[in-house]
Amino acid sequence: MSAGPFTIAIIDDEPIVCKEIKRGLSREGYVVETFSDAESGLKAMKQAPIDLVLCDLRLPGMSGLDALRHIRSEYPMTEVILITGHGSVDSAIEAIRAGAFHYATKPVKVAEIRHLVKRALEKVALVREKEALKEALFSRNRPEEMIGNSRGMNEVFRLIEKVAPLDCNVLIHGESGTGKEMVARALHRQSSRRLGPFVSFNCGGFTEELISNELFGHEKGAFTGANETKIGLLEAAHTGTIFLDEISEMPGTMQVKLLRFVEERVLMRVGGVRPVPVDVRLLAASNQDLGEMVKRRAFREDLFYRLNVVAITLPPLRARLDDIPLLVQHFLVKYSRAFAKDVQGASSQVMEILSRYPFPGNVRELENMIERAVALSEESELSVRDLPSDLRELSISRLDKNRWMSLEEKEKEYIQEILVKTDYKKQLAAEILGVPRTTLWRKMRRYGLE
Repeated sequence: MSAGPFTIAIIDDEPIVCKEIKRGLSREGYVVETFSDAESGLKAMKQAPIDLVLCDLRLPGMSGLDALRHIRSEYPMTEVILITGHGSVDSAIEAIRAGAFHYATKPVKVAEIRHLVKRALEKVALVREKEALKEALFSRNRPEEMIGNSRGMNEVFRLIEKVAPLDCNVLIHGESGTGKEMVARALHRQSSRRLGPFVSFNCGGFTEELISNELFGHEKGAFTGANETKIGLLEAAHTGTIFLDEISEMPGTMQVKLLRFVEERVLMRVGGVRPVPVDVRLLAASNQDLGEMVKRRAFREDLFYRLNVVAITLPPLRARLDDIPLLVQHFLVKYSRAFAKDVQGASSQVMEILSRYPFPGNVRELENMIERAVALSEESELSVRDLPSDLRELSISRLDKNRWMSLEEKEKEYIQEILVKTDYKKQLAAEILGVPRTTLWRKMRRYGLE
């Protein structure tokens, strides 16, 4: 449930109560401290963090309710369970509204306390995990905006850090949606050319003439409609970095022109007669295996070796499933800000579905999925209904119906749990459940809970 032991504070002016609860919780492996008043307990919290406080409502000096309000204000990651021998509906409701995790009554039942403590610490563990995700998101050991802590991504980050200052050509390989342009931008930002321009061009889907015009530019009068001289993207990237995506889609004759530029760092504009020297670093990317394309004579071998001075391969998302929680948290923050929403997390069911999905579109697909979910969500936590229909069907198709309760069974279990926690005080239980006492009585009779 947690990477480390939990610390629990018991605040009660009855020594026998403190001793009984401490003995019961210490057997579970928790670190337990006891205090006879709220002031000494709060003083200890300043010295070291405490995960959970079990506090009597009536104490000498500061009351348990005032201590609860102070803890929720100063230590929001600490959960509080109030305990009292003077239980009433009003004090229970007030405690829960003030932020108590739950409310228990004396005489203390150690088994009940252990159950409440386990549930409260599960919540604490989730908060710890969320904070750890945030810390990992902003780790200094990775390029800005690149998310991941898996072995494959750490190797990518290591290569970026090592290669970025070398000013050599780099070939980036990875499936569509894995973040090849982000790697290129990271190489540029960490290089000596970071103050120069970063220019990107996708080679896919264009004719040779259009690619030549875009990369090399043209002189005035070079063709009909060329009313003025236009510099190309290679020239525009002078002193900076040019990133050529989908390099495998570049026509063969255009590969010859690019090879000449890579070798000489001089270009000739379309219709021009004067060579133009250009100082630029060239990064290329492909979702195809260029080595295999060379073997099939579908890509020039000499250009391949010129581009492939250093190769960086990005793993697909299905090979780095441990990074999904990090990525989800990152996109939740990004799109909550963009849409002015407060979506803080995703349910365990959502995370389970995402961890099973193969993501053919990789990180780009996950980002689009989270963007859509945040836009549609009306809660602070993403649920299964916020996912695309095909993923919802995937989750339903994999359910083992024998493992799941019906709605009536779940309602019965929850009502029974509240009744046990309130010692079958029906008025208090009805208040907590948010139903009239008569409704609670009917449901108790229906489920045989009388």
